[in-house]
Formats: sequence, C-alpha cells, structure tokens
Amino acid sequence: MMKSKTNIVDLFDEAKSNNKYLKVCAPMVRYSKVQFRTLVKNYGVDLCFTPMILADSFCQNSKARHSEFSTTANDTPLIVQFAANSREDFVDASKLIYAYADGVDLNCGCPQKWAMKDGYGCALLSKPEVIHDLVRGIKNNLPNDFSVSVKIRILKEFKKTITMCQQLEKCGVSFLTVHGRTPTQKSGDKIDTFALQEVCESVKIPIIANGGIKTLQDADNLYNEINCNGVMAASGLLTNPGLFSGAEKTPLSCVKLWMDMKDKENERITFQCYHHHLVFMLEKVLSKQQKSVFNHLSTFESVDKYLYEHLIDSVDEQILKYNFDEFIECQFSDEITMKHSIKCRGCGKSMCYCKCTKYDSNTSDGKYFQSCVTDSSDYMDCNIFDES
Repeated sequence: MMKSKTNIVDLFDEAKSNNKYLKVCAPMVRYSKVQFRTLVKNYGVDLCFTPMILADSFCQNSKARHSEFSTTANDTPLIVQFAANSREDFVDASKLIYAYADGVDLNCGCPQKWAMKDGYGCALLSKPEVIHDLVRGIKNNLPNDFSVSVKIRILKEFKKTITMCQQLEKCGVSFLTVHGRTPTQKSGDKIDTFALQEVCESVKIPIIANGGIKTLQDADNLYNEINCNGVMAASGLLTNPGLFSGAEKTPLSCVKLWMDMKDKENERITFQCYHHHLVFMLEKVLSKQQKSVFNHLSTFESVDKYLYEHLIDSVDEQILKYNFDEFIECQFSDEITMKHSIKCRGCGKSMCYCKCTKYDSNTSDGKYFQSCVTDSSDYMDCNIFDES
C-alpha cells in the first residue's frame, strides 16, 4: 500500500495565503502515535509530529523500529522527530522512514537530564556546528521536497537564539519550532512572547511557536501577538483533543471515535495507551468521584462498559475528515539496517561508524572481539522520555 505524501513548505504557504496559521500536534513520547494523530486531525490539527525517537537505536534495533514507528495510508502531513548527535545516525534513520513521512525534525529542545548527558536535546544548543552538520546531512542526501526542521528552546543569552535561528535558515531548514521557555524553566512557567516575536521577525522561514497552549483562544492570541506561522500544543491536546476545534473540553464524539479506532485495530493499541489517553481526555468531563473509579479500571471491557453506562449513550454519528486506515507494513532498507546490526561497546556507535581504535593484530590482546556485540537490548523497556 502506498503512503500519501504532503509537501510541508506548500502547507505553510497555503496557510499564509489564507491569513491562517498551522495548528500542530507536538511530539509527545508514548502519546502522539498514529491513533492519536488520526484523532486530533479530525478536530482541527493540520500537522502532526511523531514521538521523539532515538536515531541510533532506530537504526540498530528492529524492536525499536517496530514499537516506535507505525503509520497508515492517510497519516499525513507527518513529521518524524529524531534525537541525534551524529550525522550518520540522523541521515540513516531519515532514509529509513523517508517513504512513510513528509519530513524529519531534529530535537534540540528536550531539557531532561538523561538527554543532556547523552548529548541530545538541549545539549545541542551549545553546539551549533553539530546541528549544522546534521541538517546539511539531510539536505545533501534526501530530496528537497522532504522537509528538515529543528525544534529549539529560547536561550538565556537571547541574542544567541536569534543568531542560531538565522544560521539554521542559511543552513537550509524548512521551518523551525521554538519553545518559548529556556531549558531550565518549568512547564508551568510563562512563555516569553517577546522573544518568540523577535525570532519570527528575524527570519523568513516559517516559525511554529510552542508552549502554554490550553485553548484555541490561547493559540489565536499567540498567533496574533507574534505573527508566527504555526502554533503547537502538547498537554493541552492530551486533555482535550478537540482543542483546535474550539471545544472547551473533550467532546463526547471524540471519546466515541477513540473507542471506535481501538475496536478497528485492537491488536495495534495497548490497554495502557488506550486507557491513559482516556484518563487525560476525561479530566474535565468526569466528576472527582467518577475519576476515582474510572482511572483504576484495568481491562478494555471494563473501560468500555463504564463509558457506555455513564457517558456514551446517544452520541451522533460524526462525518470524519480522516478515517483510521489500515496500517502500512513498513519496509526498511536492509542495506541500512545491516550496517547498524553490530555496535561497539566502547563508543556505542554502529561498527560501521565506530570511533574507537581499529583492530591491529600486532598489538591486540584479544579484547577487541569482546567489544563487538549484536544488539539485543530494547531501550523502549525504559520509560525515560517526556514531551520534547
């Protein structure tokens, strides 16, 4: 089955010509997967990101590829976000998903300690030369209509933020997403709209503004204040997937659609994912007493029974703009995956890109062969991610 494709630059141009902005679903680890992406696109979302994916693990580990990326025929427009700090991993991971996405995004906005320690996310903000190298890798190896973007945060030294955005524009990025908080600020802190406005005025490429969006009015106000090209929402969409449609809380039709999507492909969604999304969606719908019961249900059957008895009694049929199509069985290039099938214990890189000293039979003590292992680890066993 062929995957539908969208030109992201054209998408921004069309919105601008109509004096509108793109409404964007953020990359949210464990949550912005294909079922949720399809759901929110029926309620006003124009562009979706996948959860952040570690580029090196995606190349090295078949389990990571299977668990972290899935798509359907109409899962577009779609940007795949990678965490990467080497050109080779970023380019190879992007080549693997090229046929199934409309662009890739480099995460330079994750402030979590584990990411910073491993040289991902916000750690790259202090290494603009690395970001430049990664972006140019995509521009030099993939077609021009395949977008490459970067998600950043405001730097404490604001002038450096402007300089970085201008450098990225010259480097050839298709657009930028800018989170209106610094790496050390907390999610509840107020975003810096002045800084976001300055960024928008300093470059000609599209800017998506991110941070603090809980309602459609919040998004409209931010767009009108800073004149950005897109507004991204994260936790606001989790608690209300109908946010960009103007709904003040999750519409019951949205809950019913989520249930129908689960029924259509029940082997493709875990109970944890299904239930967690509903817990978020119903935060403003259920009473405190109801939530104390619903949030502790433990089976698909008990959840659906509760919803039909307490909420979903007479929901009108909805005309869907985006149906939940059949899944595409992604075919990943053996030429690329085989290169990454063995990794070095020393530097952690795939052997073809190993940075350690190469084997020398005259000086070896035999330990070299102990450093080469086939990767059987599944990094997704660890819940180490959060919204990027």
